[in-house]
Amino acid sequence: MRKKIIIGLWIFLVLSLGVVALAFWAIAEGVIGYMPDLEQLENPVNKYASQVISADGRLLGTWSYQRANRIFVRYGDIAPSTVEALVATEDERFYKHSGIDFKALMRAVVKRGLLHQKSAGGGSTITQQLAKQLYSVQAHSVGERLLQKPIEWVIAVKLERFYTKEEILTMYLNYFDFLHNAVGIKTAARTYFNKEPKDLSINESAMLIGLCKNPSYFNPVRQPERALQRRNVVLGQMVKSGYLTESEADSMQALPLGLNFRRVDHKQGEGTYLREYLRTVMMANKPRRSDYASWQGQKFYEDSLAWETNPLYGWCNKNTKKDGSNYNIYTDGLKIYTTIDSRMQNYAEQAMEEHVSGFLQPLFSAERKGKANAPYSAGVPMSRYRTNLYRAMRQTERYIAMKNAGSSEKDIEKAFATPVEMTVYSPAGDIDTIMSPMDSIKYYKGFLRSGFVCMDTRTGQVKAYVGGLNYTYFQYDMAGGGRRQVGSTIKPYLYSLAMESGWSPCDLAPNVQETYNTPTGPWTPRNGSRSRYGEMVTLKWGLAQSNNWISAYLMSQLSPASLVRLIHEFGILNRDIHPSISLCLGPCDISVIEMVSAYTAFANHGIRTAPLFVTRIEDGDGNVVADESVFLPRMNEVISESSACKMIVMMRGVMDGGTGSRMRFRYGIRAPMAGKTGTTNNNSDGWFVGYTPSLAFGAWVGGDEREIHFNSMAYGQGASSALPICAKFLQKVYGDSSLGYSATEDFEMPAGFDPCATSLYGDESEGQESEESQHVGIDHLSQ
Repeated sequence: MRKKIIIGLWIFLVLSLGVVALAFWAIAEGVIGYMPDLEQLENPVNKYASQVISADGRLLGTWSYQRANRIFVRYGDIAPSTVEALVATEDERFYKHSGIDFKALMRAVVKRGLLHQKSAGGGSTITQQLAKQLYSVQAHSVGERLLQKPIEWVIAVKLERFYTKEEILTMYLNYFDFLHNAVGIKTAARTYFNKEPKDLSINESAMLIGLCKNPSYFNPVRQPERALQRRNVVLGQMVKSGYLTESEADSMQALPLGLNFRRVDHKQGEGTYLREYLRTVMMANKPRRSDYASWQGQKFYEDSLAWETNPLYGWCNKNTKKDGSNYNIYTDGLKIYTTIDSRMQNYAEQAMEEHVSGFLQPLFSAERKGKANAPYSAGVPMSRYRTNLYRAMRQTERYIAMKNAGSSEKDIEKAFATPVEMTVYSPAGDIDTIMSPMDSIKYYKGFLRSGFVCMDTRTGQVKAYVGGLNYTYFQYDMAGGGRRQVGSTIKPYLYSLAMESGWSPCDLAPNVQETYNTPTGPWTPRNGSRSRYGEMVTLKWGLAQSNNWISAYLMSQLSPASLVRLIHEFGILNRDIHPSISLCLGPCDISVIEMVSAYTAFANHGIRTAPLFVTRIEDGDGNVVADESVFLPRMNEVISESSACKMIVMMRGVMDGGTGSRMRFRYGIRAPMAGKTGTTNNNSDGWFVGYTPSLAFGAWVGGDEREIHFNSMAYGQGASSALPICAKFLQKVYGDSSLGYSATEDFEMPAGFDPCATSLYGDESEGQESEESQHVGIDHLSQ
């Protein structure tokens, strides 16, 4: 009987081992559960965030899907203390096993399973944890988790065959989710300590590795005391493993966490508007008219043109990887090297914040404070005020969601009138408050908006791009996306047409108000000043003072249709520009980046340079997949070199005694410079666009709607609202010698150049004009 029992036990043991072996074979072959194929095992971590890098080598930000903001980092770029902390805490025999640590596994089975000791430690190796992270879905029951365990064992053994220990550690640290959208050690190091992984201290490494046990429970932002205790446990484990001495650990355990927390979000960080612009451009699909609304004809036209002429537009969908699939900025770990200089980008953002948030906004808020129709201007009746707000309400996500859910207009209006808790923007920082959604609409409409762009005049490389004050709250891009009326900044195009038609800066025009007959009736332009009224003045004086009467006279002598054609040659894509005599005062809508790009033609001998944002793209393996041979400067000749030189002469007059002269007397910038201010009806839009020999730059300031504006021209005109942004920016640029821009660089003129040589009226330089250096005129578009 005893012999039969022994034989039976042996048979049971053999059968059990056979069943286990068969089960593992079935798992390895994918018969039971999920088993990744060879390609997936060889490339287990294939989804990384793409990086946007500045021209001076600074990481501006990343693109990724939510909870996959992973940036690959190599083993040699990880601090040794991070690896040591990981091994000491999670798998002390990591270098001795081949994927499964049977000693640790048996300890866990006995102590946890039989003795129910919670502090017995886990049996999973680092390789098994990696297998779980890479290939296991979340288990919804104990049974599912029990099935996943042997599958992870098999995957772990296979991973050990394919990879070295260093590669496994690198993959683990690149893949682990450290919370707060910080996936991978590189993003985690930047999120929690604003450092590179190689620069982490032992304490910092220990804190991050402490999260591997349970990131949510030991969250250092919400549970700092738990995180501190867990960090100290990790330091203790490093002592046991021989990586630290007792005295070293004791001194480190007395230190605070030392967080420098910066949540990773594509809406935050440096160059947010730029990154969003690049994201939408690079991921664009080939335009199809059916994908655009009936009123989006202009947008379809621009996108179609960009698809054919701009290599960056739709780059991801125009180019394929080795496997034939298209690139994806969210998952392919691309490195996009931009033309942006991070220092100049910061200076531009600071200049806008200082002037718009720090100076203009308090004045605007005080001007509208207590007004029933605030933030709208004084001339807006209450009936239109309510109509505007209701229209804005219908454009919100809240309204659309409620409408789609079947809510009635009455219920929606009630919901918008009900105060709720919310966090709102303020120039001093976010504010937690209680406010109704309708009041929040009014609140946000009370903030001035702005856009700024700076480009290299010769190459078109965009050096700074700011689409607004805060991308999180104001996501409409006013640098490249929004178009507003340009007012008198259109006048250089008119004067360029005159120069091309044989005029010169010295030619004379009557400085009188006249009435012109147009197809729609008589038109009598107004002017902001009566200085030298009735005199014959030079075109140079007329442009410097932004005199509307001179512009109207000049337009009457030229062809409006020719001006429209020339404006398009300057790179302005808006097809809704109509040939009329009033076009000379800038009623058309143009974006900041279009204006800045157009003005490069003046500094660049008549050759306009299109904006260039990217110089090189690398794939996740560091291979260059697009370089300067792809992203070439795109140029076209707009006007002759002679006309460009004449425009420089006239537009320097704007800065040296004209409407842009506060650049000199208020901000002390003496660099050779040319430019033009612009202001539209009722101060709805304030503009300044200028250039030096090396840089072209421009700024716009206005309200969310045209009826939201300063009542006073003292602050609403372009010389007061937009010019100071450029001035503050230039102060910072010239003050930073590392950038290499000189305030003494002058425009190059051809030998023997005479701006009056082709004058229709002879050599009339009008050098005696004393008022030009004293009077600062005001641009004002005719109503």
